[in-house]
Amino acid sequence: MRRTLRRFLLPGCKESNCRSGCDYRRPQRFAEPEGEITRHAVARGGAPEQAATTFRDVFAVAEFRALWAAQLLSVIGDQLARVALTVLVYDRTRSALLAAVTFVVSVVPTFIGGVTLAWLADRYPRRAVMIAGDLGRCALVLVMIIPGVPLAGLVTLLFLVTLVGAPFTSARAAVYPDVLGTGDRYVLGTAVTLTTYQFAQVLGFAAGGAVAGFFGTRWSLVIDAATFAASALIVRARVRSRPAPAAGAHRETSRLAGIIAGARLVFSRPALRTPMLFGWLAAFYNAPEGVVTPLARDLHGGAAAVGVILAAAALGETAGAIVFSRFVAPPTRLRLIGPLAVGACAILVLFFWQPGLPGSLLILVASGLCASYQVAANAAFVSATPQERRSQAFGLAQGGMSLGQGIVMIAAGAAADVHSPARVIAVCGAVGAVVALAIAASWARDHRTPGRHQRP
Repeated sequence: MRRTLRRFLLPGCKESNCRSGCDYRRPQRFAEPEGEITRHAVARGGAPEQAATTFRDVFAVAEFRALWAAQLLSVIGDQLARVALTVLVYDRTRSALLAAVTFVVSVVPTFIGGVTLAWLADRYPRRAVMIAGDLGRCALVLVMIIPGVPLAGLVTLLFLVTLVGAPFTSARAAVYPDVLGTGDRYVLGTAVTLTTYQFAQVLGFAAGGAVAGFFGTRWSLVIDAATFAASALIVRARVRSRPAPAAGAHRETSRLAGIIAGARLVFSRPALRTPMLFGWLAAFYNAPEGVVTPLARDLHGGAAAVGVILAAAALGETAGAIVFSRFVAPPTRLRLIGPLAVGACAILVLFFWQPGLPGSLLILVASGLCASYQVAANAAFVSATPQERRSQAFGLAQGGMSLGQGIVMIAAGAAADVHSPARVIAVCGAVGAVVALAIAASWARDHRTPGRHQRP
């Protein structure tokens, strides 16, 4: 998925000439050292920022607006590439299996890239990593447009597009705390980015299908390349350059040793490990996406039902994230992480009774509302992450989430071939609820132990 505001001007700020988004005229609400989490905030589940923060405060930061726009374009571009290549492969082969494999190939690199390439955003300036990632993806997509590229080449290029996107995502997530701080403004910013991601995915899928249908897949790829180029321009023009946080500290460390050190950091500290595991629970409550087509068929619906089912959970998550981040106090958010995580999975057990379409949609919306705990889990994770390891930690967390979702969805899809999709969803929810209970118990135990979350 992190950033700090100070009471004083940022280095290099020239007051009226400042274009970094620091807003020097406005008194800042907290002045924590960058990447730090205060002792009272961890021990009591509080936050260093006390004044009420609004979404207007978040969007008042110029750098955040730029990152938000770049994210919107990049995610839409990702979905356009996936849809366009999937359609292109199917048009050439008429094989549903190969089309499905093409779509999976566009997802798997998220894990590989998150684990093996996220360190780039710690070793080099993060703005430069984002720009290079966008330009690299733009170039790869343009190669896809060349006539005569074989299918194997297209699939390989799509794999590389997604792979290059991993360090971009880690760098952007690591820059957010520098822009918004690690207090309540970051929590609201996280809610905005989560809902933007969901909206951009839906818009990208819809636009990808429409553009491919009206203009053909090659024009879809041209538009895709343009979104990446536009994202790079926005980041270059509107995001302030910052030095590489780990350029000196890890210069002599080998890449493999750095990856191992990053994994050790995340898994050895409960303050990082537990919020990350909460994030990985998304694999269970997102299981319905893996069986959405057979579920819609069982509910006597067609393609429209598939879209409505997919939108139900997204609607719940969007509404929940906004309400949870805007109207729930920071200490209460941390206390609710465990119960909401259990609820997001446990509610799916109601599918065991095989409700109709209206009942299924209500269950999915309720599960999505409970999934709003991810906002607080993300904030807890970034607050406890050392600034110089932030990108690598985010890459591992995001890669693990992607891998877990892929595994659970594939398993759910295989099980739905021989069992009712509704029962499969219920089982996934039950398993997820048990796992969530174990993680929540660990979370509660850690927060009852004084000093457990303090950094060594």
